[in-house]
This record gives sequence, C-alpha cells and structure tokens, in this order.
Amino acid sequence: MSGQIEVFGISDQGRVRPVNDDQFMIADLCKSLRVHTTSVGLDQSTRVFGDTQGRLLLVADGMGKRDAGERASQIALDGIVEYVLNNLSWYLLNDDFDQSDFEQQLKAGLRYCRDIIDNEAALLANREGMQSTLTLAYIVWPKMFVVHLGDSRCYLLRGGRIEQLTKDQSVDRGAAIESSSIDEDQFREEPSKVLWKIIGAKNDPHPEATSIELRIGDAIVLCTDGLTAHVGDKRINEEVTGDRPLSEACETLIAEANEAGGEDNITLVACRFRDKNSLETQFRAEEVPREQNAVGPPKIAAS
Repeated sequence: MSGQIEVFGISDQGRVRPVNDDQFMIADLCKSLRVHTTSVGLDQSTRVFGDTQGRLLLVADGMGKRDAGERASQIALDGIVEYVLNNLSWYLLNDDFDQSDFEQQLKAGLRYCRDIIDNEAALLANREGMQSTLTLAYIVWPKMFVVHLGDSRCYLLRGGRIEQLTKDQSVDRGAAIESSSIDEDQFREEPSKVLWKIIGAKNDPHPEATSIELRIGDAIVLCTDGLTAHVGDKRINEEVTGDRPLSEACETLIAEANEAGGEDNITLVACRFRDKNSLETQFRAEEVPREQNAVGPPKIAAS
C-alpha cells in the first residue's frame, strides 16, 4: 500500500450506565519467533517479529445483569484473540486463497466465543444470560473482511458518502410482542429492541460476513449502538473524513453522544487510509485513560 493508515479507538461509559460493558481492540497480526537460546548473543526469550500480515479492528457490547455484560464483551474479545492466533489462516492469505473459506473461518470464530460465554454462564449463576455483540474487521490491503453479530455497526466512508456494511440484527420491541415472535423475558433490561442474533444466551448464532476492496481515501468506522442512538450517519461521516486528527474527531463524536443523553456506553474505532505518496504506513492505537471512563482491551493471560 502506498499511503498512510491512521486509526484511533475510544470507549466511554456514557452518562447513565454504572459500568462500561463495551470493549474495543486495534491490533496488528504478524509472525513471530521466540529465541530460547542462541550463540548470537541475544537475550533469552527474545522475540523477533516479521512484517505485519493483517490488521484487526473490533468492537463488542456486552449485556447481562450486574457485571455480566462487561464480562461477556471481555470474553468475546479474548476469545477472538485466541481463535485468530491459533485457528485462523491469516498467515496463508495470498492471491489464490479461498475467500469463502476464510469468511467461514471468521464466522466460526464468533461461534467459538459463543461456546466460551455459554460455558461460563452455565457454571456461574451470576453470569446467566450474559451476551455480547461483536463486529470485527480484518484488513489485508486492499481487502477488508467484516464479520458481525448484533447491533454494533461497521461503516464504509467513501467519496463523501457513508454506507453501513452491517445489518442491525434487532427487532422493535412492540412489533415483536405484537407478533408473539418473542416474549418479554428475551428483552434486555433497557430494551426498546431485542437482538435476535447475538453471542451467548445459548443462542445458535448465524454470523454475517462480507468483504470489500478498500481504496486510498476510504475510511472505516466500527461502533456500538451507544453512538448511533444519538449521532447520525451524516455527523459520523463529517467528523471522520475531515482534516482534523482522527483522535479529535472521535472525541467530538463521543461528546455529542453524551450531550444528547449518553444513555448507553459509547465506543468507536475509526480508521482512514490517506494518500501520502509514501511506502511508510502508520497504525496507531490510542485510548482515553481509564480514569476518564474509557475502557481498553482486556489483558490476555500469558501462555
């Protein structure tokens, strides 16, 4: 890729919720080699990294009683990390790879997370019914794969327009009750709507997957519904595609969502691909300190 990649992620508790049940992650995938011992004189357990093979962006919105929602989204993120590292064929992608098979692998990753969430919910009474949305984008320039469950979103911003690449997998509460397709017990505690595709709650998820060819000048936004409930697509497009640093644009969107009520946790990851006539790429992950109600990716236990 000839250009520059800029990325920023932020999560805010909002003005109403007692805890932040959202998570996000921005990560590079690259091969590595751990040197245990050598005559060259490297330190023990030195790790040598290869070139970046791909880039991973995701947001997750947990649901459940007490701290179960926060735990559900953390499990979803941890599970994806484990699955991508140990099961996904991300290091084999080339011009001849089977795109359909790769999308199926991504879908299997969300089912893997479902199993972990359901197993913990079955063991611990205070985790019963916990669930999480998950929207993931995997970028191997110029291809981007998106896999999705729930009502978090992925947007493509191109040529002054904004397109929602994912579908909100939720139904209106009133319509669902009227049709008797869903009973009251299936609604979350804040529920003007119910998610009918989600990770957890003994649900058999059917993730959606899609892929597009990215271009220089494009931008990508992943966000939870705490943003889109208060901020319209037009404002998201204006801020992310503007000339200000991406961090300032994202912080402005968070502030606008809070000013409009901040009824839910608010999380977004934005990425833009700018033409800089340079082979150098930049991939930054920044976050607001936890003291400012921001939540970064949970720690993954060392093997």
